[in-house]
Amino acid sequence: MLRGHLLILLLISISGSIGLVKSHEENGLWSCDSHSETRIEANFRPGIVTLDGRPDDWTDVDGLDFALLPALDPHEDDAYKGGKATFKALHDGSAVYFLVEVEGEYVYSKGESPGTCSSKTCKGHEVDIMHFSIGSAIPGRLYGGNPIDNRDGYGGDRFGHLVDVYSWNPHCRYLDGLSPSGNDTSAQNDWRGAWWHDSFTAQTGFLEEDSPYSSAGQKGKFYFEFSRPLRTMDRLQQDVQFTIGQLSKMAVAFWYPVDGNPWHGSGHYSASCDWLSLDVALTSSALTRVVSRSSWDAASAFSLIISVVAFCLSVFVGYSVSKNKSVPFIPMQQL
Repeated sequence: MLRGHLLILLLISISGSIGLVKSHEENGLWSCDSHSETRIEANFRPGIVTLDGRPDDWTDVDGLDFALLPALDPHEDDAYKGGKATFKALHDGSAVYFLVEVEGEYVYSKGESPGTCSSKTCKGHEVDIMHFSIGSAIPGRLYGGNPIDNRDGYGGDRFGHLVDVYSWNPHCRYLDGLSPSGNDTSAQNDWRGAWWHDSFTAQTGFLEEDSPYSSAGQKGKFYFEFSRPLRTMDRLQQDVQFTIGQLSKMAVAFWYPVDGNPWHGSGHYSASCDWLSLDVALTSSALTRVVSRSSWDAASAFSLIISVVAFCLSVFVGYSVSKNKSVPFIPMQQL
């Protein structure tokens, strides 16, 4: 059973053939000196995000910055040279949304991702994985779960390779619904996502014939925007189930063609060598501040209106009295 462990795996550009479930091929000893828990807040912010890969909707959402270190040998000297990554999350009570920003010069090449698992004895701790390889994804378009692939009952995406995967260990991972012991046609890809880069100038959308969509080497950031329901109809226990008010464990990995080198299994960078905590919060502190400020503004406006009305009435009464010169004086004792 998956107990709240999610890996978001991003591939910027692909050259040649990539093994979808290929081993990382790590060598030597590995250690992680993580002394503090990093927590990402996914606050309740309904109705603010449109999944188009662009970051405009996320301006008022706080994020965390991470240095990207090699996933298998996390030394700062070998950190990703393009810059840092920023991770943001929120939920609307029904789905959880993610934005990953990665600094980097623009690069893009088409690619495909076939492959088979190298091990048939995968056992251990299960991890739910969302894997997005943009080599066949048009910027700004929505990819992931679609009626055609979901009809076939597995976690694939034949159009843009934003796939729903699960794994027992780094050597062996499968699309939801597929396994070494047999396939089950009841799985679904519940993820949706898009990507963008600062160098793009088109605002009305791209076509595949516009590839590579921008000139290589332009400065800027890559943006990856995703969404998935908090709860899924997963009877195979291959999806993490998020619960409002509870923590889940997650990680973010990223691959970039450094110096133009092609993809290789041990070339990913990671935001942390340990799991990050995702807090799907009950409420949003930002939303509370907005509500409180709105209540104060409404009370202030009402008080101002009452003051203006009272002032206008006093002016009107004074003017009426001064205009009528024949008002008689009546002593108090005669009243």
